Amino acid sequence: MAERYLPLYRKYRPQKLEDIVGQAHIKQALTNAIQLNKISHAYLFTGPRGTGKTSTARILAKSLNCINGPTTTPCEQCESCKSITNTIPVDVIELDAASNRSVDDAREILEKVNYAPVHGKYKIYIIDEVHMLTKEAFNALLKTLEEPPENVIFILATTESHKVLDTIKSRCQRFDFKRITVNDITEHLKKIAQKEGIKISDGAISLIAKSAAGGMRDSLALLDQVGTMGASKEITEEDINSLLGRLSFDSLLEISTHIINSDGNSAIKSLEKIYNDGNEPIQILTNLMLFFKNLLITKNCDTETTIELTGATEDQLSEMKKLTENLEKHQILFLINKSAEYIKDLKATTNQQMWLEVGLIDLANLADNTKLMDLEARIARLEGGEVIPPQRTITKPALPPVIEKVVPIKTETPVIRQEETERPEQKVQSVLTTTDAVVSETPVQKQKINLNNADLNTIWMQILQTLLKDNLSGLAQMKAFTSLVQCDENGIVIAGKTQRFTDKLNAPDKKATLVEAIHAVIGETSAPVTIRVRTEADGKIQKVKLPQAPKTIAPPKDLVEQEEEITQEENELLNDSTQKEKPTKIDESGLSDQSKMVKELFDGKVLE
Repeated sequence: MAERYLPLYRKYRPQKLEDIVGQAHIKQALTNAIQLNKISHAYLFTGPRGTGKTSTARILAKSLNCINGPTTTPCEQCESCKSITNTIPVDVIELDAASNRSVDDAREILEKVNYAPVHGKYKIYIIDEVHMLTKEAFNALLKTLEEPPENVIFILATTESHKVLDTIKSRCQRFDFKRITVNDITEHLKKIAQKEGIKISDGAISLIAKSAAGGMRDSLALLDQVGTMGASKEITEEDINSLLGRLSFDSLLEISTHIINSDGNSAIKSLEKIYNDGNEPIQILTNLMLFFKNLLITKNCDTETTIELTGATEDQLSEMKKLTENLEKHQILFLINKSAEYIKDLKATTNQQMWLEVGLIDLANLADNTKLMDLEARIARLEGGEVIPPQRTITKPALPPVIEKVVPIKTETPVIRQEETERPEQKVQSVLTTTDAVVSETPVQKQKINLNNADLNTIWMQILQTLLKDNLSGLAQMKAFTSLVQCDENGIVIAGKTQRFTDKLNAPDKKATLVEAIHAVIGETSAPVTIRVRTEADGKIQKVKLPQAPKTIAPPKDLVEQEEEITQEENELLNDSTQKEKPTKIDESGLSDQSKMVKELFDGKVLE
């Protein structure tokens, strides 16, 4: 009778600590513990599946119960070693907590825990998937686990350590198993393939190693599955892709090129061919998303790192580099995110083919989609209160004749008229004059005022005129309730009359509008803007007339008439506001955004 076939993952299960692939930190720690005879009464092995937790537990049990033990090199000849190798040990009890999870199962263990070992020195309990035990079962084991009999050792194994009670974990020595690297898996598979006579290419072995997600058991199972194909011919990457339902590199490169070139028609044709080959829609999009991930790595990493992370050959890497030459990082991220969204849609729909085609056409509109994404991000920032500097074009206005005057060294401040291209109501005309100023025809951009020597009342009036030049009522209210108490390189401080009013003015959207007006008048500055309640040290808020043009320069006639008209009307408004007992409603028609801001600040009323 022919001997029963033994799967590779069982046939090549490690029998000594040195046979374990990877996990160097755990092998070293256990070796030292055995050599120094510092054996704990309880261990917790945790980590992903297929990384050697149960195999290590058996090797530790064999090392402790060997007739020559404790030893790091079990003899494999004694009764204890043979029974553990053949999985029929007497003194090593293996339990699957997934099927023995109740409190009764735990009590059954406790009843036998005091029995002495038969062959070896220790009685060892290996409880696999220990996180599946119920809370009651954990509590039943708790006391025994803390202080077991002298010759009893517990080895707990789990893939989900966060589900194990903290009171259990605190009584164990914990060892975290890491995922086995692709290089370690590849080297191990090559040795096994050579021993088993499996003809397989290095690229196919590397593909198997990457598909195992760090688990040796999965990679051995896959090698075992394709091993029958290697009897007559060499197994290639195409065979592995076909077995795993993966797309080939050439197919992914072709369809990705069409998507990046925004060629939806060609992308659909490539998709039809791939779909007719029997590939499932979810698998197609998943493969495509992973390919985009490899493109992102290629765009960001050096050659050595890219080859290590993607497993691509030099020729494949060269093709991916060509593909990413005209791509931005955010565009690749957009393709990845979109693919992930459509994978979710495919899982929720009954017509996967339709949604696959829709998703591919959407991905193929890369250029339009990324522009739309930038626009949506800009709108989101605006709605969140963030001030986005407008795109401005500065034109040189017609200036009056230049009247030069020899004066001590003074800063020349030009008259600049700024015209915004986006919103006409935000056009700002900043007129900053000093007693001995000289008008210059040279336009200066981002000219800063000498803040330390500037008149605070004058600057504040110019800021309010910039903010509310079309709303005299709002201008009068803001002047009555606010004042500028500090304006230097250390900070700009605005004082309000009441706490309620100050809180409203500190709202992100309103403060952002005010900060924009401040920067329009005094120039861009890094000084922080603070809005607080007025204190006694600030003094009383006084009425301030608009600044007059210096006598040495005759300002334009229309500017003088406008200043006189504003001063007269705002004083009348202030006088009226102190005489009325009831608040007056403000007409909402034709208000600018800044005027609406003031309306919200004062609840649509003129406050006293």
